[in-house]
Amino acid sequence: MSSTNTTLEVARTRIDDTRLTTDDIELGDGQIRLRIDRFAITANNITYAVFGDMLGYWDFFPTADTTDDTSSDTAPEFGRVPAMGWATVVDSRCDDIAVGRRFYGWFPMASHVVFTPTVTADGFRDDGPHRQAHAPVYRAYVGVETDPMYDEAADGEDRHVLLRGLFLTGFLAEEFFADGGGSGEPYFGTQRVVVLSASSKTAIGFAQRASLRSDIEVVGVTSSGNRAFVEALGFYDQVVSYDEVGDIATDGGAVSIDMAGNPTALAAVHEHFGDGLAYSMTVGRSHHDAPAPESADMAGPAPQLFFAPTEVGRRMEEWGRAEYGKRCADALDAFVEGSRSWLTIDHRIGADAVAQGWADVYAGAVSPDVGVVASFDAQPTGATPS
Repeated sequence: MSSTNTTLEVARTRIDDTRLTTDDIELGDGQIRLRIDRFAITANNITYAVFGDMLGYWDFFPTADTTDDTSSDTAPEFGRVPAMGWATVVDSRCDDIAVGRRFYGWFPMASHVVFTPTVTADGFRDDGPHRQAHAPVYRAYVGVETDPMYDEAADGEDRHVLLRGLFLTGFLAEEFFADGGGSGEPYFGTQRVVVLSASSKTAIGFAQRASLRSDIEVVGVTSSGNRAFVEALGFYDQVVSYDEVGDIATDGGAVSIDMAGNPTALAAVHEHFGDGLAYSMTVGRSHHDAPAPESADMAGPAPQLFFAPTEVGRRMEEWGRAEYGKRCADALDAFVEGSRSWLTIDHRIGADAVAQGWADVYAGAVSPDVGVVASFDAQPTGATPS
């Protein structure tokens, strides 16, 4: 059985350039075809494109012109950026997964996708040949009926595609700091954490968790235009603009977490704290148009890239799978519920609207209190859009 599929593809070296492609996809023995009902387009997706080669994001969903020749040095011009979403099984040649079942996980920005599933306790794992090298968390899909984090509210699925992955990254990063990266010394013995790109959703999730700890000061660094929004969240003890980093107190030292990837802003924090900066973590590149950070000449410690799947493995081993799931679910529930006071959903439905959604997020034209949820279908299924 074949089916027509529409996909938004992004130029790998010019990520503001996109194209819509249409192709027929075949369903083989043991495979399933899913209709992608909704997915999020956020600054995090821009980061996936920026780090696509370094962290293998382009390999998640190969394009039609991807070669199987491993000796070739020529990468396809366009790639498919992964996005968090919900999808429904519409065809199945896998006896253990029925048509109509719905799953949360990583999908291409497309109308449909074909997977080669291996059934798991809470859903399935994609075991397509091109997925074998990826971390298990990127290949896992959880079914609605077995999802401990599923939100049955009318806007629950929208908020989860926007916030679940970003929040869990922020949650894990905050837990990393809370035990000093395994050293047992909270926040590496410092008094404050400096959060760059404080209006990003990952940063907000991090700050919400850090604000629950009474012994750490949470300082947000953001643009002057986003300052009022960041202050109103109530998660930051102090909010400064990028040109006011020098106003942050240095007594007691600090750690930093950078969602922006802007070397000028990061260097300012390093210069301000010098050796008083105990740890410098980089998570994303929300400032995708800035040059890549150069750490060699920065004062203080070299920035360390935080890779969430590695931390997932560490926490599952330390806490146990069940306890890890419970802690994540409890923390996410509180964050999603709180987001209803500051986050509005912006639906982009139809191929052209999806492409415009990418363009708007790339251009920074989406306010931090708005989340873009996209679908190629005229009417997404599942929870009713807000």
